[in-house]
Amino acid sequence: MRLRCRQERGNRIRRCGVFLGQICRALTRDDPIAHRYLLLLRFILANVIALALVGAAAGQGWIEELLAADQGGLVRAIVAVFLVGLVWSGQRAVQLSRSLNELERFIRVPGAPAPAYLEAVAGRAAESRAILASSLRLKLASRIAPIRHIANSLVLLGLIGTVVGFIIALSGVRPEVASDVAAIGPMVSTLISGMSVALYTTLVGSLLHVWLMVNVRLLEGGTVKLLTITVELGERHARS
Repeated sequence: MRLRCRQERGNRIRRCGVFLGQICRALTRDDPIAHRYLLLLRFILANVIALALVGAAAGQGWIEELLAADQGGLVRAIVAVFLVGLVWSGQRAVQLSRSLNELERFIRVPGAPAPAYLEAVAGRAAESRAILASSLRLKLASRIAPIRHIANSLVLLGLIGTVVGFIIALSGVRPEVASDVAAIGPMVSTLISGMSVALYTTLVGSLLHVWLMVNVRLLEGGTVKLLTITVELGERHARS
């Protein structure tokens, strides 16, 4: 049974490696589809690597130990908040990729429909174009800000779990019965249980914060690229 599990785990790892190799080849090849969806491919690659690390941790039994020590569901709550941010960031990555595709189509394909911003700045004065560019910058930034807040909240939830863990650990300490040998065992058990809650919640919150912030950085890079290209095209379109 163990041999079969190891073989299945090895097959999954090999399939994951083949998939990552295909993505890397697509990124390095002069393929218009690969370049068109470059942001989305980077997003998928980063999250596949993170999922592979989670799978490796699960294979070592660390995830099972973590869930077994999760008293009160604090770790599960942190993971649930992270999944909301992860799904949200995936939606934003798809949205950014589509917006970049529209700009690429407008640049390369004659007669392609112009994006809404280019139509809005057509025939406007320089001051009006600057106001529209600022509005576009705020609009694009507001799409990523909630995901950043979710990522920051993961660290705060981890710290809250730390405080809760210390409260659980200290709640079992009774100085008046410290000389009783029979009472020392339950106190030590409660102390260890509380410390495990404190450490696990801090660890999970910090790691998931890093994971989600990687996605935020990718989205910020795509947003800056989208904003730069859009404003430059708007200036050319307005002066032509």
